[in-house]
Amino acid sequence: MADGSSEEAGERPRLNRERVLEGAMAVADAGGIDALTIRSLAQHLGVKPMSVYHYVANKDEILDGIVDLVFSEIELPAAGGEWRTEIRRRADSARSVLRVHPWAIGLMESRTSPGPATLRHHDAVIATLRGAGFSPALTAHAYALLDSYVYGFALQEAGLPFDGADSVGDVAEPIMERFKTGEYPHLVEMATGYYLRPGYDFGDEFTWGLELILDGLVRRQ
Repeated sequence: MADGSSEEAGERPRLNRERVLEGAMAVADAGGIDALTIRSLAQHLGVKPMSVYHYVANKDEILDGIVDLVFSEIELPAAGGEWRTEIRRRADSARSVLRVHPWAIGLMESRTSPGPATLRHHDAVIATLRGAGFSPALTAHAYALLDSYVYGFALQEAGLPFDGADSVGDVAEPIMERFKTGEYPHLVEMATGYYLRPGYDFGDEFTWGLELILDGLVRRQ
């Protein structure tokens, strides 16, 4: 069976599984996971759909592969490092990676055939918590809590209609018109006294919440 490279000999890099998965990630990054089909992937790669099937059996295998690529981009906690520092760094990295690949948020824990990068990631996080003296039960609780927070924040951040410091005002201005009735005094207080202050950035809430979680885990050790 031809590998598809003859379709693009001399014009494109030779097709292989790595290039197929990187192409799938690019399609998902550009249009979301619903835009990723065998046909759209083949079009992106400049090959016929049958050429893609030479390297991946179906869309499930593609999803397994690109989720593993996402995990490979997240920094692993360093072995032997101070646990709070390493868990904080891992959380910050995961949030940054998911800002680039927001389509992955709902897929991260959904795959039943995790790849090597996924398994290395989970093992490294567990090793960090266990090395800090967490019991198996507390490790499980901590991991679930941390991922719920990181993924949840990433999902909320991806859905916000504004981005970065001083960008809230543009979105809030038409909403503030509804506050003139006096029916929402607490929203007015928060908007004028906090959200609309110069320099406010919703992203800063991530660090505040993460530190609160880490403080709580310290008390449970």
